[in-house]
Amino acid sequence: MGDIAPEDVRVRFPPSPTGNLHVGNVRSALFNYAFARHYGGTLVLRIEDTDLARSTQESYDNVIDSLNWLGITWDEGPDIGGPYAPYRQSERTEIYRDVIEKLVASGAAYPCYCTREELEEREKLRGGDTIGYDGHCRDLSADQVAAYEAEGRTHVLRMRMPEGEIAFDDLVRGHVVFDTRNVPDYAIVRSNGEPLYTLVNPVDDALMRITHVLRGEDLLSSTPRQIVLYRALAEIGVGSGITPRFGHLPIVMGEGNKRLSKRDKGSGLEEYRERGFLPEGLMNYLALLGWSISDDRDVFSMTEMAEAFDIRRVNANAARFDHKKCEAINAAHIRLLSAEDLATQITPFLQAAQYVATPVTADEQRLLVGAAPLIQERLTSLSEAVDKLAFLFTPDQELEIEAGAALKAEEGQVLRASRDALAEIDWDHAAIEATLRGALVDGMGLKPRKAFGPVRTAVTGSKVSPPLFESMELLGRASCLVRIDRALATIPRG
Repeated sequence: MGDIAPEDVRVRFPPSPTGNLHVGNVRSALFNYAFARHYGGTLVLRIEDTDLARSTQESYDNVIDSLNWLGITWDEGPDIGGPYAPYRQSERTEIYRDVIEKLVASGAAYPCYCTREELEEREKLRGGDTIGYDGHCRDLSADQVAAYEAEGRTHVLRMRMPEGEIAFDDLVRGHVVFDTRNVPDYAIVRSNGEPLYTLVNPVDDALMRITHVLRGEDLLSSTPRQIVLYRALAEIGVGSGITPRFGHLPIVMGEGNKRLSKRDKGSGLEEYRERGFLPEGLMNYLALLGWSISDDRDVFSMTEMAEAFDIRRVNANAARFDHKKCEAINAAHIRLLSAEDLATQITPFLQAAQYVATPVTADEQRLLVGAAPLIQERLTSLSEAVDKLAFLFTPDQELEIEAGAALKAEEGQVLRASRDALAEIDWDHAAIEATLRGALVDGMGLKPRKAFGPVRTAVTGSKVSPPLFESMELLGRASCLVRIDRALATIPRG
């Protein structure tokens, strides 16, 4: 294991149920999953729902469903329990209240009675010489506290930051040092008594024996505050007394050299599910945002990632989200599917578009399995199968030729020759191709594009389709002849 992991690795993924998962969150979940599985450790799913105003059951259900779809499994969590339950912060109120009392009693935390207006006024007077809170209530006398209480003032609780430097070895970024002059005393409890994220997150890490915290670079600046709190918790006997090792993952950049935000196209997980990305393809691409399995290999499974994963090989530089590369990786995973698996994967999209029944009929299943290999190399997402295969599941009398694909008068002769040649042959793609080549290329002296183009348009309604002869075999002789006849009826005889 080297020197970065103890015998019992414990990491956590702590989503907030306040909306759909963002690909940045998913990338963090993936790296924690791979780290835990690499070391045979434990992945804890902890729901950070202290923001009761924004947390919803719908969002919680979405988190669970999304992680299951992605294939990220956890070992402890709200749905399966574990030795450090409960795993929803909204159910841990009494735990936090006890810790708060101990922190105040030890002097590590103290009440701050400053109003927002007072804080802003003193900030103006300082003229920007110091950052954030100025420690005004750090050492109040009993008389001052009594006076504030008599005024009816409420207070927040703040952690007392030490003087000097706080240093730690980040598993991704190396040695990091913070001067605590730039890290002021910070609030851990609201004036209404509700604990803040700044308290509950480290408290839960300590109590759940978390050994490694792998999270986004945007949280790096909060690390010195959390280290101080871990130390304070150790002093009062809360948790294991061990401060987790940190690894801050590179920021994910979107368009225009800006951090990928929840509002950006392509940032929400639900978008990829709706488009028909395979979870294996999406996770593979997200793994490449800061890590690689080798210099000459981009396509791999989550199992292979877990076997090879080394947090020290994560690149600290910002990673750019490349939508084209994401699609290419997904396409590679689609090509790895068997025909039966691909048919199963595309079925819900064709059902949603009402091209096939729910459940599919035996004839529809035959067509799906037969058609899957014809489009497999052309798909970047599963939803694209709908447009590519619609002609197979459209009744012959309802097939329309696309705008811009209308047949010309001279193409009528090609279709009539095709119909005559196809009427009596054995019906398989090899015989279809040989017959049409003989009648149109050899018999009429046409180039293949001129010969087969009108036939393609007639039987599929489009100038572009899956391989023509295999598609005709799947459609069957009767449908192909009916479609050619209907196409002939739309053009004048040449």
